[in-house]
Formats: sequence, C-alpha cells, structure tokens
Amino acid sequence: MRGKRVLITGGAGFVGCNAARYFGARNWQVTVLDNLSREGTDQNLHWLQDGTRFDFEQVDIRDRAEVERVFSETRFNAVIHLAAQVAVTTSVTDPRTDFMINALGTFNLLEAARQHCPEAPFIFASTNKVYGKIDGAKYQLAGSRYTYADRPHGIDEQQALDFLSPYGCSKGAADQYTLDYARIYGLPATSFRQSCIYGTRQFGIEDQGWIAWFTIASRLRRNITIFGDGKQVRDVLYVDDLLRAYEAAIVSPDKIAGQAFNIGGGPRHVLSLVELVELLEKKLGRKIPLKWDDWRPGDQRVYISDIRKLETVLGWKPETGVAEGVGQLANWVQVNEHLFATPAESRVAATSEETALPAA
Repeated sequence: MRGKRVLITGGAGFVGCNAARYFGARNWQVTVLDNLSREGTDQNLHWLQDGTRFDFEQVDIRDRAEVERVFSETRFNAVIHLAAQVAVTTSVTDPRTDFMINALGTFNLLEAARQHCPEAPFIFASTNKVYGKIDGAKYQLAGSRYTYADRPHGIDEQQALDFLSPYGCSKGAADQYTLDYARIYGLPATSFRQSCIYGTRQFGIEDQGWIAWFTIASRLRRNITIFGDGKQVRDVLYVDDLLRAYEAAIVSPDKIAGQAFNIGGGPRHVLSLVELVELLEKKLGRKIPLKWDDWRPGDQRVYISDIRKLETVLGWKPETGVAEGVGQLANWVQVNEHLFATPAESRVAATSEETALPAA
C-alpha cells in the first residue's frame, strides 16, 4: 500500500489515533483531520507525533469550504470517517449541534469524496443506536448477565431502523446518506454500525466510552454508580479488531459498497457491568466500592450485534478476548494516570457506549 493515502476524520480521537498509527505502520500516507474539540485529542495527537508520519488538518467537518479544500489539495485512496458528536445526552440538550456535526458534516464529506475521489472506499462509523430500543427482541436473565431469549446470534442488519433520539436521528441520517451515495453515485461507501469499541488511548467520559470510564474511575478511586442491577450486557470489540475490519473493507471495495454491517464483539465477546467490575477488581487486587441507583428510562437490558454478515463478506472475526482487552486497557490507564487529572469524584454512567436513552 506504499504511496496510497488515507484520510481519517476525527483522527485525534480514540479510534482515529489508533487508526492513524495502524495504517501508518502499513505504509499508508495518513492525513489526520480533527478540530481538537474533544478532551484527550491533544494528548493523542502528541502521541501520534512520536513515531507516526502523518499530515494534520485542524478542520471542523461542518465547514464545507475547508472540507472542500482538503479534498481538492490531496487525492485520497480511502476515507475513514470517525469525526462525530458521540453522546445521546448531548444530542438531547443541543440537538442542532448534534445534527450539524453528524448529519451535515457527513454530507459535506460525502460530497467532497464524490467530487474529488469517487473511487476511494468510504467507511462511515455508524452506531447500533440506529436500531433504537429493539422492542421486539425478548431477553432473559442468565447468571450475571442478560441475554436474548430469541436471537442467539444477536441483532442483524435486517432489524428495522428506529432512530429514537436526536443522536440516533443524526447518525441514522448519515448512515443512510452513506448508503445512498453508494447506490446513486457509485461510491464504494459502507456504514459500519458499531457496538461498544474500547481500548488504549480512550479517554472515557460519563457520556461515552463506558469500559474506559469504569477502568479510569476504578484506578483513580472515583465514585462509581451503577444504575439498575448491573447485569445489563453489551457486546464489546477491542479497537485493534475494528481496525482490521476497516482494512479488510478498504481492500475489498466491491464487497462492501452500499452495504451496512453490524460490527462488535458478537455473542462470543460480551460483558455486563458487574462482570467488568470483577475483571477490574482482579487487576487491581482490591474491591471496588459501588453505589447503586434505580434503572434509568430507556436503558436496554441487552444489546448484542450479529456479526455474521461481516464475517461472511470479509472473512473477519474478533480475535481479542474480553479479559485480554480489558487488561491491556487497564495497563495503559495505570501507566498514564497523569493524563486523567480531572475532578476527584465523578458519577459513572453505567449503561452502554453512550448513556441511557431518555424516555421515548
């Protein structure tokens, strides 16, 4: 792939900086585009500068003229679109900004790609939130976790879309625009409907990144509050496995064009809140004090991605086990405690990759 260039929007974020390092190590010329508004992006950018060759564009994807300039100056061979507003709660309090970033920002990128590099694979980081509550799925309690009673493989791509929140609407609109640009204009574009992604360089906060947030809070002895019984479950995917899927999609554009794929850990890589606490307690060698509160409106007992389509089309599957991945994240937090110098106590939102949805 030497000489080929990839644009990574949100490239100073958690997934983005890992993607930049991953593709840079594989001889791609990397352009990182980020407005550096999210906490931790400056540290991630500094980390990238130590050992990764890349070009940097401090650009906001809402700025059509700047997006157009970046695409007109460099012809990209692939685009990985990760820049986003990522929290359900923020979308509720400020839906206009959420729409401008997620929906309009994605539209700006698709238009620029159509005009300047229509042959480049375009991967949009969508979300499982496009499926909403999935009211038709039945669940049951099995030991320390909830599980589906009627969907042993999880939720597949045939599940009806149900955007439910401003965040779901903005990401869902971007998801559908991505697929339509493939159908109408022939772009090799795909939507990856991602479940809970976790790993090193993740600055988990109360509204997003629950595995990292738990790990940081437990290490720094901050208050952890679990809402509900703590047995709610999500499938989880270590970031390195996600990047392998991105790479597989980029090298097989004809296989992914115009298609949506659910991607996460699938049924073999799931984690409940109390199971995560148990893993962290073993890692720390001490009990983690917890506070408990009532279930919050809209909190799903379980979400698990059916990843068989992606496995079939690209021959991809997760490789990093849950205990291994959490251990790597915990080691990184331990070594980098100085990066988390935030207020002494924080309330942990214990639900999924974002906080619980508001009541419908």
